Amino acid sequence: MPEGSPGNVTQLLHAWGQGDPAALEALIPLVYGDLRKRAHHCMARERSDHSMQTSDLVNEAYLRLVGSKPVSWENRAHFFGIAARVMRQILVEHARSRRYLKRGGGAQKVPLDEGLLVCREQERGLLELDEALTALTAMDERKGQVVELRFFGGLSVEETAEVLKVSPQTVMRDWRLAKAWLLREISRSGASSPGQSDGGRPAPPPSKAAPRPAGPRGRRPSGR
Repeated sequence: MPEGSPGNVTQLLHAWGQGDPAALEALIPLVYGDLRKRAHHCMARERSDHSMQTSDLVNEAYLRLVGSKPVSWENRAHFFGIAARVMRQILVEHARSRRYLKRGGGAQKVPLDEGLLVCREQERGLLELDEALTALTAMDERKGQVVELRFFGGLSVEETAEVLKVSPQTVMRDWRLAKAWLLREISRSGASSPGQSDGGRPAPPPSKAAPRPAGPRGRRPSGR
């Protein structure tokens, strides 16, 4: 089995989870490059003058992963799934710290394109995305995990499916619905909190379409 193969990484993760320090030493060179690549993927969406660089993010993520309490690692995909959550936490903590110092500073919202969630603006944008994602996860945990894994961790559809133990088709469907929900929530965040529709009512979960308005005398419009 090749040294850096997923199977070998999984074996080392199992051994590390059981307290073998030698396994951690052997694991580091096998996962550090990939962890850096995923951190770069995450930082590529930030502005060019962001005070945190890729090396800062990957080093902090590495220290938190290594310094955490023992984890029953399942496989390589599970490891990078946890890494995605750690990197999200680091970026959000950094954004909150920066915003506390600047008190907003005219920051703009997170712009989202039609294919992928893209964050290119200031700290406020990341915080709005994190808040909306937290609201989404409270209503539909799996869809929230899909966004976290793909957006913050850079996992592919197949890797995300492996972590969540679902089909790639399910991941793509969840990704599409979650993205539409987040777009709607962030776009209205200036008027109400994420997870709240206009008037303070909870927004419908992303798996359900909003009901069509009733026509005269309570009849539904025919659509013609």
